[in-house]
Amino acid sequence: MKLWSINGNSQKLDGGAMFGNAPRAMWSKWSPPDELNRIDLACRALLATPLAGKTVLFETGIGAFFEPRLRERYGVVEDRHVLLDSLERAGFRPEDIDVVVLSHLHFDHAGGLLAPYEEGVPPRLVFPNASYIVGARHWARATGPHARDRASFIPELPALLEATGRLELVDGEYSRTLGDAVRFEYSDGHTPGLMLAEIVGPERVDGQAHGGVVFCADLVPGRPWVHVPITMGYDRDAELLIDEKKAFLADKQARNVHLFFTHDPDCALAQVTRDERGRFGTTHEVSSLQARALGA
Repeated sequence: MKLWSINGNSQKLDGGAMFGNAPRAMWSKWSPPDELNRIDLACRALLATPLAGKTVLFETGIGAFFEPRLRERYGVVEDRHVLLDSLERAGFRPEDIDVVVLSHLHFDHAGGLLAPYEEGVPPRLVFPNASYIVGARHWARATGPHARDRASFIPELPALLEATGRLELVDGEYSRTLGDAVRFEYSDGHTPGLMLAEIVGPERVDGQAHGGVVFCADLVPGRPWVHVPITMGYDRDAELLIDEKKAFLADKQARNVHLFFTHDPDCALAQVTRDERGRFGTTHEVSSLQARALGA
């Protein structure tokens, strides 16, 4: 099996919102802001093939579905569908994608499912053959959002996914579609039922899988957030997220599971470290993946 990092549309968002209660004097060293206090963010997907005999795309980034006014409001840099361009450069067409795994349905993670904005044309999906995997608890949130995060969802998207007849809602560790090749765990600190997908590694130690890759989604958006106390203003429960993240990182370090970052503009993949004080960090950082073998 080979892995590719697939860049989607990039964003610029307010640094204070992205770093929660961390002071600007601290976070600006990690992510220098522009004159509007915005920081650069990637919206990176992970492609794996063959995985359970399929070509699988983990998330789709923000895409280009926003009308121009909203694209400017949410800091989307490009007006074209960058994800589709990146897939083409890697040798894949939209119709080649068999499965799309979605950690959650916030627009910066699921908007790339949709075709670019055209005035007067309703939203439509761009992957004609794909099955879609979403966590069941998060689906309930997306179809009945709270006032706090209603604007983070694309209202038309759930119906479009259901209409394909290829939507699978998952509430356990494994899905019907991918079997035991991908293991799921869940987090509630950012949004209810956020689903973290781990491509199961080839090694077994004491019955546990080692050497895999996990899509960190918004539990750990990039390297600065590996430091456990750092959370986002967008998180619904910062204390819960910190506890979840601490357990998550300890497990991944113990099993040598690599972290795949969606929002880090300069790093796609890294290994977890922990110093003598117990502080987590990263090493063996990789900026992009181009047909990289799992476990390499």
